Amino acid sequence: MKYMSQALFLLLLLTTACTGKGVPAVLGVGASDSDSVAHVPTLEELTLPDTMFASAAVLEFQVETDDSLTHFLSDYDDRYDRSDRVMTFRKNLRRDADFGGTVKGNPDTIEIAWTYNTPYRNDSTKFGTWGGGTGWTGQPLYARWTEAEMKQFRQQSKALTADFGAEEVMVGSLCGKAFFLNFQSGKPSRQPLDLHNVVKGTMSLDPELMNLYSGQGVSIGAPLGCQAFDLLKHERTFFFNDPRAWRGWQAFDSSPVVAGGYLFWPGENGSLYKFERTAGGHLRRLQTLRYRVNGKAPGIESSLCVYRNYGFFSDNQGNVVCVNLNTMKPVWRYDNHDDSDGTIVCREENGSPYIYTACEVDKQGDQGICHFVKLQALTGQLVWEKQIACQRVNLPGKTLDGGVYSTPLLGSGDCQDMIFANICRNGASASRGELMALSTRDGSLKYTVPYGNFCWSSPVKLLNEQDRMFIFTGDASGYAYLIEGKSGRVIAKKLIGANFESSPIVVGNAVVVGCRGTMINKFIIKQKGE
Repeated sequence: MKYMSQALFLLLLLTTACTGKGVPAVLGVGASDSDSVAHVPTLEELTLPDTMFASAAVLEFQVETDDSLTHFLSDYDDRYDRSDRVMTFRKNLRRDADFGGTVKGNPDTIEIAWTYNTPYRNDSTKFGTWGGGTGWTGQPLYARWTEAEMKQFRQQSKALTADFGAEEVMVGSLCGKAFFLNFQSGKPSRQPLDLHNVVKGTMSLDPELMNLYSGQGVSIGAPLGCQAFDLLKHERTFFFNDPRAWRGWQAFDSSPVVAGGYLFWPGENGSLYKFERTAGGHLRRLQTLRYRVNGKAPGIESSLCVYRNYGFFSDNQGNVVCVNLNTMKPVWRYDNHDDSDGTIVCREENGSPYIYTACEVDKQGDQGICHFVKLQALTGQLVWEKQIACQRVNLPGKTLDGGVYSTPLLGSGDCQDMIFANICRNGASASRGELMALSTRDGSLKYTVPYGNFCWSSPVKLLNEQDRMFIFTGDASGYAYLIEGKSGRVIAKKLIGANFESSPIVVGNAVVVGCRGTMINKFIIKQKGE
């Protein structure tokens, strides 16, 4: 495959108009605006260039290839975005949490539809006990199975219960199990799946092959790594960690994602992996990117954000890195000052892709600045920066960093020009935590909503018939909030009882999310009397 030169690439940035999800509108040769015929771009035309900007020179990197073949992405289709299933963290390749949530009229009620309680484990680990329920990021997955898929499960799986049905929720737990629940009733739809260690992150579903992928966060005696499961056999069929990694910590909190036919999985061992997927829960490693900055190999807890053949992630040393997923080579690097665990989000605006991300207050010490930034996705150029004063809280045996752990939420409907994030201020403002609403145009502050405690959970959105946007989120005190997106007015606040570290999903007007302790909850967002 040929790549455009860097000069042509920059020219394209200045001249390309966009239609739809990243597809440039190209006029026929010699055609005028009035008689133009839309040209459907080829994969080659859509492919972003194999270039490296000067900012990436600080990276000491190595790309390991396990065979002599080229492994270019076969398409730029977002299979997640066009599905009503929730198969990875924040729904799609852009990680923009566009779940399609809907509500009627003026919702004012958070109603508990069901609660499922996981076991609680007291096993001692190097980092204490983890109990049950779900942690960070801990987002559930959701599948609406077809009749053919349900028949296949019933014929081949011995793990189904009498409550298995067309709609199923899947979530990995801190107790080291994956739970499968009937979306309507909350009752177990399959037997729990053994994940072997504490799982904090979000699993990924691959229904094309009936595979389930899960990283591990903390060891309960077994080696740490990433793993794949055959959903038909209901058993683990792949486990991987990397003794050649440049960083020794082998946890995988990142939620892997399928792009162009390949599975991409960042690790806390300082590596980004490209896998070939096959049925039966098997993966074959194809390429590995390892890198250091100033002699240190950072760990990656964020999930990979993807735009065409470029992938974006942040790490615990403050690096924001863009990688060409065809070659696995860095394209650019941006220094965002401090540890960054929240996942990057991407959106096209006026025909050009931009990414949004923010850092924590960790390496800076007990007081510092959360840097919330908007970057040009293809070059890494800074568009705007919002600096937010935050601080750490030092508790006996535990330190709570300030800044952003959540993944930002891009607005839509009447909030199209806004972006939202939960901020851990930890006393650097009038509150421990708050929802902050910023302008996507210039980063200016629209409003804040104070919480009673810090918040690591990522907010989600629902739209009504008039395209008014509403936000659902939870904080570390166990409160769930329903907030009017445009104004920041708190419409409803409900005490559930445990720390919401995990991020929710939305299905219609239902929200599913777990919390620390043992609970996984389904909420209904509605008007009183509905």
